Amino acid sequence: MNISQLETLLTISRTMSFRKAGELLNLTQPAVSAQIKSLEDEFKTVLVNRNQPVTLTDQGTVFLEHAEQILSVVEQLKQRLADLDETPQGRILLGTTTSIAIQILPRVLAYFQNQFPLIKTMIHSMPSSQIYNSVEHGLVDVGIGYLIERNPNLETSILYYDMFELVVSPQHPLARTRKATIQDLQHLPLIMLSPDTVGRRFVDEVFKQHGVVPEIIMELSSSEEVKRMVEIDLGAAIISRQSISSELRHGTLVMIPMPEFEVSHPVGLIYKSGRYLNSAMRQFLDDLKGMPADHFLSPE
Repeated sequence: MNISQLETLLTISRTMSFRKAGELLNLTQPAVSAQIKSLEDEFKTVLVNRNQPVTLTDQGTVFLEHAEQILSVVEQLKQRLADLDETPQGRILLGTTTSIAIQILPRVLAYFQNQFPLIKTMIHSMPSSQIYNSVEHGLVDVGIGYLIERNPNLETSILYYDMFELVVSPQHPLARTRKATIQDLQHLPLIMLSPDTVGRRFVDEVFKQHGVVPEIIMELSSSEEVKRMVEIDLGAAIISRQSISSELRHGTLVMIPMPEFEVSHPVGLIYKSGRYLNSAMRQFLDDLKGMPADHFLSPE
């Protein structure tokens, strides 16, 4: 058994075709067939159903699970060896919310890319509530989101603090008031974030504490969608202060202070405890931890 054979089996499982696997691996179809036949002979079992589309047998599925683990160890070994030259390089898969990806990451990643061009960053947008699970299960390398829980398998580091604010369009009746209270929201049409977001959970808890039953007319998955609906005066909303900095500057949204929402929420890095950090990850984490909080905050 060799690494090339394992990579061939993995590619076949993804493409469901000997021909397509050969094209991706730069091998002829007979060479692909020979590699799989060699594995089957060595382990005295059938790994692949040759019918179209090509699929793995039960034995092949079990074999693939172990093959993926072996290939992961080999990749980690390659990265460790590459790190010996002390040149930060590699790939970082980053999980974060849509608002953070739009408002904060462009200037952070622009700096990082200029300093370390050999480090490639990929971004997956998701609710903060999903970031923890994605980091813990290796779906992303590092997360940036609201630090909402303690997990012994994860480490966190605060980057800055955010708050949630009531916002309306300049045409809204509340736009002319200096301050509102939670009771003012009792019969106010609200555009809310979806229930799986940190902001929504916080707002729901505040409403519950004060006995307010909100009039929710719309639920959306991201602050960006919510802002667009509020700008055209379809309703009021309670969203991240950091996410509305641009709209406040341009006057397309008006923020109404509310004492009940004056709670600071930490936003920071989330990464797995005890995991080997390649040079790209070490550099990325060290740089972000070393940045002052105001580097992440947009002026209002």
